[in-house]
Amino acid sequence: MPAVVWLVLLFVVPLVIMLSLSLKTCNPASGACTMTWNWGELPRQVNLYRTEFFTSLEYGAAATIVDLVLSFPIAYWIAFYGGRKKNFFLMMLLVPFFVSFVIRTLVWEFILSPSGFFLTFLRHAHLVNANFHVLGTGSAVIAGLAYNYLPFTALPLYVALERIDRRVLEAAYDLYASRRQAFMRVILPLSIPGIFAAFLLTFIPAFGDYVNQQILGGTSSTMIGTVIQNTFLVTGDYAAGSALSVVVLVISLVGIWLYSRVLGSRSIEEYL
Repeated sequence: MPAVVWLVLLFVVPLVIMLSLSLKTCNPASGACTMTWNWGELPRQVNLYRTEFFTSLEYGAAATIVDLVLSFPIAYWIAFYGGRKKNFFLMMLLVPFFVSFVIRTLVWEFILSPSGFFLTFLRHAHLVNANFHVLGTGSAVIAGLAYNYLPFTALPLYVALERIDRRVLEAAYDLYASRRQAFMRVILPLSIPGIFAAFLLTFIPAFGDYVNQQILGGTSSTMIGTVIQNTFLVTGDYAAGSALSVVVLVISLVGIWLYSRVLGSRSIEEYL
């Protein structure tokens, strides 16, 4: 019962309020909203911010792929070669993320700034010219997203790899499989549920993120999360902000539904 009350108050009630606001017509000047059952607000907002939606999809997908490429070797090594120190290595992986999300992003701003050590090193090594910059570009936003959401990828991958029965690998080696064949035909197929779960858990928050875009990006790479924040807090148009939030929610639910259809809802519970 306490868990049900908690979910109702902090999840169901805000969700219902957001859905009802998306069907209202609001006056930003006075803040008054009237229920008009305005279903046309949803497609209108999608058409109005089509570019920002595609930018968010692009950045979220790119950051998620980067995280998968970086996290899989780390999770694989911890799961198969971590030994008794697996928990220690996992803790070391998570320790940097105990720091505030905003502070970590601000540190990335310093690292990627023209006077930061990263670009300074590249210029001194004559790998880039003096006018080369990263801040204010989509690459900086993707880098920030990939760094900040790395644990969302690494942990589901680790769980999937850790659950692989080692006797299956032993059977593969007994049947004269090489390490590469065992990886491609045993480990990788058995880790696919974890890969899908990691993609889902990383892409959804990255898709709706606005902190990285505001700190690391420029005006030419606005994400839909920034638009939603400005719509609520700057223009005060709660109906439009709620409509955009509903669209983001629907996109997320479609991804979850596809995952459950392909791998089953039980797999979702196991990796969440």
